[in-house]
Amino acid sequence: MPFQKTVLAKMFSNMFSKTSFALCTLALLLCFSSSSQALVYGKRVHGLALYGDVALKRGFKHFPYANPRAAKGGKVVLGTQGGFDSFNPYSLKGRTPAALGLLFESLSVVGGDEDFSRYGRLAVSMLLGKEGDSITYFLNPKARWHDGKPVTAEDVLFSFQAALAESSNPFYRQYYAGIEGIEKSGERAITFRFARSIANGSRELSLIIGDLPIVAKHDWQNRDIAATTLDPPLGSGPYRIDDFEAGRTLSLERVEDYWGANEGFARGLYNFERIRYDDYRDTNVIVEALKAGKIDFRNENSSKAWAVSYKGDALTQGRLIKNLVPLALPQGMQGYAFNLRRDLFGDPVLREAIAYAFDFAWSNKTLFYDQYKRTRSYFDNSSLAATGVPRGKELALLTPYRKELPARLFSEAYEPPSSDGTPRGLRKNLERGERLLSKAGYKVVDGVRLTPQGTPVVFELLLFDPLQERIALPFAKNLQRLGITMRVRTVDSAQYVARLEKFDYDMLVSAWGQSSSPGNEQRSMWTSQAAALRGSSNYTGVRHVGIDALVEKVIAAKDRGELETSVRALDRVLQWQFLVVPHFHIASARIVYWDRFGMPKRFPRQSAPSILTWWLREAG
Repeated sequence: MPFQKTVLAKMFSNMFSKTSFALCTLALLLCFSSSSQALVYGKRVHGLALYGDVALKRGFKHFPYANPRAAKGGKVVLGTQGGFDSFNPYSLKGRTPAALGLLFESLSVVGGDEDFSRYGRLAVSMLLGKEGDSITYFLNPKARWHDGKPVTAEDVLFSFQAALAESSNPFYRQYYAGIEGIEKSGERAITFRFARSIANGSRELSLIIGDLPIVAKHDWQNRDIAATTLDPPLGSGPYRIDDFEAGRTLSLERVEDYWGANEGFARGLYNFERIRYDDYRDTNVIVEALKAGKIDFRNENSSKAWAVSYKGDALTQGRLIKNLVPLALPQGMQGYAFNLRRDLFGDPVLREAIAYAFDFAWSNKTLFYDQYKRTRSYFDNSSLAATGVPRGKELALLTPYRKELPARLFSEAYEPPSSDGTPRGLRKNLERGERLLSKAGYKVVDGVRLTPQGTPVVFELLLFDPLQERIALPFAKNLQRLGITMRVRTVDSAQYVARLEKFDYDMLVSAWGQSSSPGNEQRSMWTSQAAALRGSSNYTGVRHVGIDALVEKVIAAKDRGELETSVRALDRVLQWQFLVVPHFHIASARIVYWDRFGMPKRFPRQSAPSILTWWLREAG
């Protein structure tokens, strides 16, 4: 969802790329309330909520999930994977460390405990125009860059112009589509004008404007904003870069005179004196580094590592802690994504048939220690997921595109192929796949599956993490029984990111994180326009008039009921396009850390655990 959510979510991720920096949204994702109350127009406010009111009053002292008495000091070391070669937050070129989210601030901040809302950060207040066709952000007069100069409207204007330039990441141009003009309204005020009123367009646009990281004009105006750079940037946030070695390590130090230290959005957060990120080549080494005490915290995403790697005296004695934290968040979609830009995958029958060779039940039992659930929706674990068959208002939304949609969408509930994890279950699925292929004219000659045009069905699965091979290789073996060759190729992260941004792959493991408030980011994921934009997150290259229209319906939803109906319709169409072979998910965060930390009594209600609210007990 919004960019700020992405920055916070990726701050301590295992791998980071420019694309994932702009698009991944696996944490700090918020839920709507059931209220349909309109946004506040014509009045300066300290916070904005899409529906209903913000929970915290003007001048709030701290977020409920932060401890204002947390001890300050000490150093924490975190493990990352993927490296970095740039500090430019806007350019599509290069790989940027997620830690930049601690240097650059945005106009507003997400409230991780409530509905889809924003509170002022660099902006102290916001004013929606009476006609709903503009919003003005008023900067906090306390806001300062690390060199002591004030943050001004010129900085905000420069940042948006840089982010929306043709040479910058195309995500921003889609994310902020609908901004017609930007102008200074004073030294510390800036107004954004919309192409059409919020009532007739994107209701969330006024809120997500506050998500863009703001850079200092006097620091960047003489740089090439389209180029990579390792010249440490000037920030306004709670940390600055202390030392680094590109691709190996990055060390941040807390800014002692940080202007926002006593503001409600920061009190109780950013407690470590230093944060160091050490980069590792693969996740196995990161796990071993954690067990050896070389790093302090890890968000574990490997079921095998969670089940078998963390053993020994440190764990039994409670010095090393495993904590499974339930999440009330949509799980999004992860799976083997087909690149429809490849002629081979233009046929949905082939895509559907290939899915029968992935034996989730066997993988879950044999490889994952029964930790996962099968993913069937692009919005799993939420009320946004499409189930059953379309009815009522959802059916009405889909009906205009009936000719462009498969007839089964209107009469069947989508379910990915399932089995009991036994050889007999797999055999039944492969027989179903065989029937689909044979009926569509895909013949087997000398053990090789041929398309109706006589071309062998051969493609490459592109990976960046060797751990994924243990899942992919059995899948490839099963496909071979259908006469289909899937070559598994694992490349380094730099090559992977370069190929991802150019859509240079046949198939890859892809993930689309979702929030409970889907909106503008859906354009980058699914629309025909995004399919042609280098660096977008339309990894499948899908182009469909119905999907394009439904994405706009999601963005323009006027209340919660309309949003849910629109998202379910979009979800249903995506399901029946067979764009991915769905993987699996777990509705919990698996975190492992040394017993050195103090932490608030609870985590944010609508967010994954964040170490930014923790502190070192030894510092007290």
